[in-house]
Amino acid sequence: MRPMSFGQGGPQSQWDPWKPQSQQPQQQPQPQQQPWNSGDSGSTPDWAALADASEARARRRRLLFIGGGALATVAIAGAVAVAVVSAGGSDQASDGPASQLPSAADIPSASATDPSFAPTSAPPPLDPKDFVSSAKKDKAPLSPDLLFPGTQLTMGETVYKKGPTADTRTCGSAVQGTLPKVLDTNKCTRLIRVTYTQGDTAVTVGVAVFDEEAQAAKAKKDADEKSIVRSLSGGGVKSFCTGAVCRSTTNSYGRYAYFTVAGFTGGKDVTEKSTEVFRAGDDLAEFAFQQIRRRGQAQASAAAEG
Repeated sequence: MRPMSFGQGGPQSQWDPWKPQSQQPQQQPQPQQQPWNSGDSGSTPDWAALADASEARARRRRLLFIGGGALATVAIAGAVAVAVVSAGGSDQASDGPASQLPSAADIPSASATDPSFAPTSAPPPLDPKDFVSSAKKDKAPLSPDLLFPGTQLTMGETVYKKGPTADTRTCGSAVQGTLPKVLDTNKCTRLIRVTYTQGDTAVTVGVAVFDEEAQAAKAKKDADEKSIVRSLSGGGVKSFCTGAVCRSTTNSYGRYAYFTVAGFTGGKDVTEKSTEVFRAGDDLAEFAFQQIRRRGQAQASAAAEG
């Protein structure tokens, strides 16, 4: 019996896909073959042919595995690319969170949303002196009791009792010496007087009112040592400074000029040693200044609140 070998033509005619010169045999049904010689039970298998076939099968499996992995990678990359294109496309609707976000162009910038304020500055505070520098702004009521309120005045540790008061529109009639001409020339409109006493010392304060600050300042400048306000007595205050030597002062603030005359009620002359008279005259001049300034402060405050 003719011996049979593995395949048609033996191992030499086996087609190997990894060998470029090999030829693929015609496809046809092949009977199941066993790698042994049926005519000789004692012969050994063809181990070389079996090894070649096993190696060929292993190479095919590796090829398929590598090829399949490459295809899978290409497929995944394609899916990612499609997903990226779909997410970035402007013509496709999406239910994902990314589609609900506004575009960068739709988001207002910080400069558009932040509140802006026009630069402002606080108005300058009102100057109280402005309200007592002109009759047009100085509209508050004026009288001897408003300008010199109460029944007594305390300056430091000294208490002065308030005496008689007077108010006249004829300024020259309440002054003496060269002061009548000074007041008339500068158009004084009103003169208010009040007397305060402390012991045997008496002081009369006279406040002359003008329409403008410049007129009051001019009256102060024009006044001299003979420009004296007439002392005011009565109501328990004895006559003073009618023939004796007395001390006088002159000053102004705003549209007001204020004068003092201080001396002794007993007719005694004032000397350089009469410190109580000098102190009394200075205290009443200071009080007159404070009262005129407070008048301006009250009107400035009312204007600011209004």
